[in-house]
Amino acid sequence: MRTAVRRFALDGVFWRRVARLGASRAPGWFVRLAPPLVGMLVALAAPASRRRIAEQLDRVRGPVGFLRGFIDVACTFASFASCLAEVLSTGSKNEQAPIGTVHRNAKVDALLAAHGGAIFATAHTAGWEIMAALLAREQHRHVMIVMQRERDAAACELNDSLRAAHGGLSIVHVGSDPLASLPLLRQLRHGRVVALQIDRVPDGMRCRAVKLFGRAGTIPEGPLLLAQLAGVPIVPVFSSRTGHRRYEVHFGNPVTVPPRADRAAVDSAAQELADALSAFVAVHPTQWFAFHA
Repeated sequence: MRTAVRRFALDGVFWRRVARLGASRAPGWFVRLAPPLVGMLVALAAPASRRRIAEQLDRVRGPVGFLRGFIDVACTFASFASCLAEVLSTGSKNEQAPIGTVHRNAKVDALLAAHGGAIFATAHTAGWEIMAALLAREQHRHVMIVMQRERDAAACELNDSLRAAHGGLSIVHVGSDPLASLPLLRQLRHGRVVALQIDRVPDGMRCRAVKLFGRAGTIPEGPLLLAQLAGVPIVPVFSSRTGHRRYEVHFGNPVTVPPRADRAAVDSAAQELADALSAFVAVHPTQWFAFHA
């Protein structure tokens, strides 16, 4: 019975395959218009996730009235569903190249032009899977994204194969300690880009205390330690969805963590990353998918 419940969970492979079927075979107009409605239905069917998003929205922009709060939660689920549908249509008749705008940063341009290694500090925001394809096209750099496995291994495998098909992106899954994965260090030392998401701290992962959205919070310590070991900068980079298959990528200023940095220097770097995340989400609150944050 428990296995059957897991199989039909909203984040399980059954519903992911149903969504893949619709995104790949339904008429184009349906793929464009249906996901926001599906997202809102999921919000109604998943009260725990709905409450979590409402709490995170209140944390970002402060409490608002019932109507505004309801609309913001609905927009978050609708945006998530639209992003997912666009990924799930990969390799089908409904696939279209994303239209992206990369907001360039002169310091990041210089860093990437030097072909040195770099860590991208990103988050679960709209279009993060497509972000790598846009960066590959604009910056001519391959991006390896490090993330935690989903609960359902089959659902995780399905999404990973479609994400990688966009080009310019590979997915690596790690346990509670990103530094346990030596390939990340090798990638960086060979002048490549590794992206780690800083908006979730899974159980058992080391973290750093920061001010996040004006309150006490934490971010993973892994990116900071990895930057010290590899001697590379950390670049905050976040994405947002502006319309059907339209995305923007926003770069922050590179953050440096010296190899022999003391605790105060590491804390300062951690806060810079937290400030970059806070600033982006404050402008795009319904683009942040903090279902498990």
